Amino acid sequence: MLYFDCDYSNGMHPAILKRLTETNDEYAGTYGNDKYSDSAKQRIREACGDPDADIFFLIGGTQANAVALDAMLKPWQGVVCAPTGHINVYEAGAVEFTGHKIIVLPSHVDGKIRPDELHILLQAAEEADNKEHMVIPAIVYITIPTEFGTIYSSQEVKVIHEVCKQHNCKLFVDGARLGYALGADGNDITLKFLAEHCDCFYIGGTKVGAIFGEAVVFPHNSAPEHFFAFIKQHGILYAKGRFTGLQFDTLFTDGLYESIGRHADALARQLVNLFVKYGVGEPVVKSPTNQQFVILSHDVMKKLSENVVFEKWGTYDAGHKICRFVTSWSTTQQDIDELEQILKSM
Repeated sequence: MLYFDCDYSNGMHPAILKRLTETNDEYAGTYGNDKYSDSAKQRIREACGDPDADIFFLIGGTQANAVALDAMLKPWQGVVCAPTGHINVYEAGAVEFTGHKIIVLPSHVDGKIRPDELHILLQAAEEADNKEHMVIPAIVYITIPTEFGTIYSSQEVKVIHEVCKQHNCKLFVDGARLGYALGADGNDITLKFLAEHCDCFYIGGTKVGAIFGEAVVFPHNSAPEHFFAFIKQHGILYAKGRFTGLQFDTLFTDGLYESIGRHADALARQLVNLFVKYGVGEPVVKSPTNQQFVILSHDVMKKLSENVVFEKWGTYDAGHKICRFVTSWSTTQQDIDELEQILKSM
C-alpha cells in the first residue's frame, strides 16, 4: 500500500533519531532546563532575527493553540478565525473548553480570511450598543499554510496585521505545518517576517519531521506573565523537556526544517500533476504545499483505495468527493512513481 493520508504517521526524521540515540545516556536537566533546549531556543531566535523572543516547547498543535490562546485572552474575550480554521473544526472544542468563544468569518474556498470582512466584524463589535453583553473579539487566528494547503502572501498578512492593530486585536499564527509553507514555491514569508507581524506564532515539529513537539514563539519578550506555570496548570508541561529541545535543535541545524518542507512540497506537486495528467482528478484549489485536495469520482476513489491510503475530505457533488493526499519527510520518489503506475492503469 501507498500512504498519502497523513504527514505524521511515520516516526521521525533520521537526523533526529540519530541525535536522540547518541544522547540517550546523557544526564540533562528537567522541564526544558537543559543545554539542548537552550541551544534550540537560540537557533530559533537567530532564525527569527529576534534575540528577545520568548520560546516555549509544547507537545502538540492542539495544546499550543489552546494554551497560548487561553493565556493571551481575558475571560470575556474570544478568537476570530475562518470557518475551516483548525481550532474551529478539528480540535474537539479545545479552545471553547478553556472558556473562550470562536467567532467565525465568512467561508472561502482557499481557506483564507479576508481583511475587509475582518474589519467589518471587528468594527461592528466595537460599535455595538450592547457590547458589554457580548464576547469581545481580541485575537485573530490564521494558519500558515491554511487547511487547504494554500499560503498567505506577506502582503496579505501585513494587511491583516494592520486591521488587527487598528482594532486593538492580536494576531496569532498556527504554524503546525509552517515548514511546508516556508519551503513552498512562491512563498515570501519568513520567520523574521512573522516575528515582526504577529503577536504569537508556533513552529510545528510534529507534522514536519519531529516525533512530537511545537515551538511557541512570543516575539520581543511578550509572553503572558508566568506562562510556564500556565502550561503546567494545563497539565502539559513535559518533564523530559530535553527531548523536545533536542529535536528542534536538530531541525534548526543546517537548514533541515525548510529542507524537509521543500522535499515534501516538491513531491506533492508531482502527485497532483499526475491526477491531471492521466485525467482521473482535478485539484480543488492550487496548493503549493504538502497537502493536495483532488476531486475524484466514486469509481476512481474505489479503485484507488485498493492500493492507496488517502482521506475522503468531503462531498463535491453527487458523483464526486474531495480527497486529500499528503506528503511528508518520509515520502519518497519511489512512492510517487508507484502512484503514477497505478493512475496510468486506471
